[in-house]
Amino acid sequence: MLALRLPPEVEERLDALAKATGRTKSYYAREAILQYIDDLEDVYLAERRVEALRAGHGSTIPLADVMKRYGLDD
Repeated sequence: MLALRLPPEVEERLDALAKATGRTKSYYAREAILQYIDDLEDVYLAERRVEALRAGHGSTIPLADVMKRYGLDD
């Protein structure tokens, strides 16, 4: 269980969205949190990868090679 305190203007926007769509405020809060967590995980993964590359661990693939591999070089 999680309880959140939101600024009044955010609460009003969330309430209006929920009423307009017939979904609950909890639904939208849950979806927002899940999306944000996904984004944060991507950022942290990218930061760790960059640190590893800067430390000389691993290698990169040129963008042109990736695009050619997946048929995107048109």
